[in-house]
Amino acid sequence: MPTKSSSPGHARRRSETRFLSLSIALAVVAAGATTYAFTAGAEQPHGKQVELPLDGGTAVVDTASLAVRAHTRDGRDLTLSDAAGTDLGAPGPVRRHGRGEARWSYPEHGIDVTARTDHGRLSLKLKADRDTSVSWPVTGTDATASALQLPRGEGLDVPVKDAFWTTGKGGLGGSTVDVGADLTLPLWGYSLGGKAGVSYLTPTDIGTTLGFTTPGGRLRTTAQHAFDRGEGTRDYSVTFALTDGNPVAPAADYRSYLAERGQLGSLKRKIAKNPATGKLLGAFHAYTWGDARKAPAVEQLKKLGVDRMWLGYDGKPYPDRAAVAAAKKAGYLTGPYDSFANGQDPKSADAPNAIWPGTVYPDFCVRDAEGKPETGFGGRGCYLSSAAFEKAEPREHYLAERTRSMVANGSDSYFLDVDATGELFRDHGKGHRMTKAEDRAHRLARMRRIAGTGLVLGSETAQAWANEPLAFDHGGATPVADGMWKLQKDREKWGGYYPEEAPGIFFKPVDLPADLAKAMYDPRYRVPLYETALHGSLVNTERWEISYEKLPRQKTARALLAMLYNTPLNYVLDGPSLKQHGTELAALQQYFEPLHRAAGTEPLTSYRRLTADNSVQRTVFGKGTLTVTANFGTEAHDGLPGGCVDARLKGDDAPRRLCPAKLHAN
Repeated sequence: MPTKSSSPGHARRRSETRFLSLSIALAVVAAGATTYAFTAGAEQPHGKQVELPLDGGTAVVDTASLAVRAHTRDGRDLTLSDAAGTDLGAPGPVRRHGRGEARWSYPEHGIDVTARTDHGRLSLKLKADRDTSVSWPVTGTDATASALQLPRGEGLDVPVKDAFWTTGKGGLGGSTVDVGADLTLPLWGYSLGGKAGVSYLTPTDIGTTLGFTTPGGRLRTTAQHAFDRGEGTRDYSVTFALTDGNPVAPAADYRSYLAERGQLGSLKRKIAKNPATGKLLGAFHAYTWGDARKAPAVEQLKKLGVDRMWLGYDGKPYPDRAAVAAAKKAGYLTGPYDSFANGQDPKSADAPNAIWPGTVYPDFCVRDAEGKPETGFGGRGCYLSSAAFEKAEPREHYLAERTRSMVANGSDSYFLDVDATGELFRDHGKGHRMTKAEDRAHRLARMRRIAGTGLVLGSETAQAWANEPLAFDHGGATPVADGMWKLQKDREKWGGYYPEEAPGIFFKPVDLPADLAKAMYDPRYRVPLYETALHGSLVNTERWEISYEKLPRQKTARALLAMLYNTPLNYVLDGPSLKQHGTELAALQQYFEPLHRAAGTEPLTSYRRLTADNSVQRTVFGKGTLTVTANFGTEAHDGLPGGCVDARLKGDDAPRRLCPAKLHAN
């Protein structure tokens, strides 16, 4: 059955910062009067329960175990977390601070706890005075838990009893992910039957992992946080929110969380500040090789009817000024692929962006506790310390000079690999020590500087903390399963870095194994968590080495997902591929452009599944600015053929239809 959503009336009672209020709003009725047994400053005996209001009901925390329950306004009793997997010892007395806050401690572990109501959520903050760890919350244990939401790439919604994920090749059961490194958003969630759910946010994602177990054949999740002084992770925060069970509700909760704290970027504001950013609206993205970097190729795209493109280049020769001028005349953006994260010996470096002046290599290498360099990309060179660069930048201007040299041809965009991902480092190098949190802060600082120069900035698989300085990212839309990295290492199947003008790693078509295709692109499991959280803040695409033509059997599904989520397709182009696929690219871009121009700056406000098998799905952007219905099945639904998508802009008399298979069949 279709997932029901909260009513607009409920949503209107929430703060104005609750952007996603049309039909995926978090549930609910604003918290009303609750009876409390304690007044401010009063102590509660050991082992008692703490009650705090939250939107939709009341949360109950057992201080003896950190188990959390919720009593909902409609009379349900839900388990939000089982007891902690760590024996915390006897808790100290509870001290109330007003109606919405309580504090206690676990003296044996040196942990102080603050529980409070925060914008309708239950927020628990744990602060340790020593190095220790805690396994908590323990989630998915409520008997009604039906599906797990996980922001791997764009997002997954996994039925808790689905054998493919619990014990099969989906690979979740028995695995662990690093919340700060492996997820695009610091959250997860559960649907609890058809009308309820819970969202878990972990703002302190660094030092936090999420483990998946399958007792009784049902997916459960347990977070574990390492309190480590050297890593700077002595604080741990988790918030709990009741939702209406919609699979994108946890992401809606996180979008609100960012907005409440002034941490949600806006494409509208970015365009107002830098009008060139507006060229992203309606644009497809492509990395270019060989003749595709020359002016005639740009002119050919324009003649095909492609009005908007982002054209990137990696390695030399860079496009010349004539090619860049042609791109600007066509209304396109152009920019280099670069990285500040990798350094190699200039005498033997195999990539131009791994070469740095003077003794940056090896002086700036990230080093472990034993002083050994952290090996760089593909086992070559080393990763470079953002702390070392930040310390040297006011004097040496290494990064500013690099950036200027890369766009000396007049390019107006920049793609900075790695910086926005979760691959962070603790550096023990003399003179540039840093924690992972400091690494993140340094990366944010340099991304802000680049964006401040007027370049339209993008990065790799951008995590939510990087959404403000970025205009786009490549990779956040791809829910990469572990098997993908293994497949990419098989150069015979996936392709290598040659020939230089059309490397097989990008251009060689690949037939994904069935289990990998299912884990990544089966629409039954796909949900737009990333777009729910960040659409309208930045433009999100799939990874560059998994271009649209790279996976022929997934083309229809990927095109439908892109239109449903209002996200561009990402290509690689050389002369022959432009000749072979240019007409199809143009047709897809022409369909996408008016939709993205209208809705690219709007939030995703509604997501629904219209059939029991999840084969037909619908999204809405803004206040009805754009409505998209995609049929991933083989049978028609309500007049929409299988393998097709209908999009309707506000004011349209009839929907605009696209059937991608008809394009690539020609």
